[in-house]
Amino acid sequence: MHPEPLRKHHGESEAPAPLPGAARMAPDMRLTVYLVLAARRWRTMLDERLRPLGQSAARMEAMWVIAYAPPRSPQIEIARRIGIEGATLTRMLDMLEAEGMVARLADPQDRRSKHIRLTDSGRAALADILAVAHTLRTEMLDGIAPVAIDGANDFLAMLLTHFDEGFVPPPAA
Repeated sequence: MHPEPLRKHHGESEAPAPLPGAARMAPDMRLTVYLVLAARRWRTMLDERLRPLGQSAARMEAMWVIAYAPPRSPQIEIARRIGIEGATLTRMLDMLEAEGMVARLADPQDRRSKHIRLTDSGRAALADILAVAHTLRTEMLDGIAPVAIDGANDFLAMLLTHFDEGFVPPPAA
């Protein structure tokens, strides 16, 4: 069963409407709803697949950012890159450290600051997590044209850059 196509608006291409009423939404609102729902569904599906490993999407995010952060990145920078509060990351790191997945290293210039790195066990766990994510991603993207995936990647990269360059939403009225 395929959803009915969206009605075309000026300059828009036709695409399936996965939600009733989505075709009547303004394109920017539809984008907001789709981003939130797609991210939530992806995370839920990934969490279900990672549960047997004792892992989660949140742990994957933290471990991936730690693995690919510039050397000696402080804990606060890791939290910023993930998009979470420092206290939330601290709780996650406490668990990962207790399991031997990460190590906290004192900053020689600032003893209050900690640099985080994955241990060998953490790298092995991340490899297992990424293998599960790869399988899910392959299944989810089956039948989607590579050009559509490239376009989505380009758009999301622009959006993330916009956030990283200091976009600050206006205060609520």
